[in-house]
Amino acid sequence: MDLLNRYSNKQNINMKRIDNYIWMSVLIILSGILFSCEKEIDIRLDGVEKRYVVEAVVTDEEGGSKVLISQTKDFDEDNTRATVSGAIVSMSDGTNSIDLEETAPGEYTSPTWLGTPGTTYHLRVQIGDEQITASSTMPDLIRMDSLYIREELIFGEIQKLATIDFMDPFGVPNYYRFVLYVNDRKIKQIFAFNDELTDGNANSLSLYVLTEAEDDEDKIKSGDVVRVEMLTTDAAVYKYFFSLANSATGDSNSATPANPVSNLRGNALGYFSAHTIQRKEVVAP
Repeated sequence: MDLLNRYSNKQNINMKRIDNYIWMSVLIILSGILFSCEKEIDIRLDGVEKRYVVEAVVTDEEGGSKVLISQTKDFDEDNTRATVSGAIVSMSDGTNSIDLEETAPGEYTSPTWLGTPGTTYHLRVQIGDEQITASSTMPDLIRMDSLYIREELIFGEIQKLATIDFMDPFGVPNYYRFVLYVNDRKIKQIFAFNDELTDGNANSLSLYVLTEAEDDEDKIKSGDVVRVEMLTTDAAVYKYFFSLANSATGDSNSATPANPVSNLRGNALGYFSAHTIQRKEVVAP
């Protein structure tokens, strides 16, 4: 009996030692975590070579020709637009050409240059020793028949969607871009489509706005004035905006982020788009 008691006491002492060892291990781990949380991490972000950004359009509307020129910035710089002044900017249709005037810092326009469907336009930008060129063909106009608001249950919530009806011509590849405004505020989301699966069909296309917060101001509400611009573009411009949209939403199959596919030639980012444009407006019920 005495031997049994001594054995039991020895077991209790050993168990206490194990418990103490466990608690000491936990305290050491917690101390390491707390120390690592307090440790200051310094991430070095190397600067990158600055590049010009050119956003150029010519439309079938008078005064619709505009070229915006800016420059990229490093990660640690502010997000104000770095406009580029003093560039020489011109457009040509192969026969006639026109020089665009700088009407605001980094903004070059022409009040008289009017695009014609079926015509290929050429852009030339000269900034010091840097030359940037591009070409774009304006497609035929495809009519936007109507714009209206429909409702759909999305993630348990009824949302109002701007919806466009139009007829896609049969047998011709067509490319579309839509720009959405709510109460004159442009929605930044990109809407770019082609007719690969809808060739020759009547289309009812709803613009789904990606939002996170329940009260996001991008959502359409009753009484909002909704305006949609319908642009018909060529394949290269569609590819630019499609790749830009995929990059922005994380849908790209690339392992690393990449710049959108540009139709500019030269050391520049951006695009040159010759497109038709239509607008319709509706008040959300």
